[in-house]
Amino acid sequence: MDGTLLVVLIVVAVLVIGAAIYWMTRGKERRLEQNRELAAEHRQEAQTAAQRAGEAEVAARRHAEEAERERERALELEHEANETDPDHTTG
Repeated sequence: MDGTLLVVLIVVAVLVIGAAIYWMTRGKERRLEQNRELAAEHRQEAQTAAQRAGEAEVAARRHAEEAERERERALELEHEANETDPDHTTG
């Protein structure tokens, strides 16, 4: 009886250890999968942010070009006004 009890205890211990290893491995795999999903979300957000930044840069360049054209037009009009104004003297 003592030998049978010892064998049963060893089998139970091996099963418990095996189950613990299985659950620990499965938990680690779940965490890895969650981390992969989180990383994919971060990559997607980064790509979207980069796209928005690129669009903002294009818009900023367009506005800067428009501002430069307006500045040039203002200088032309100022020059025309100075040439047209009889009271304006060039020094």
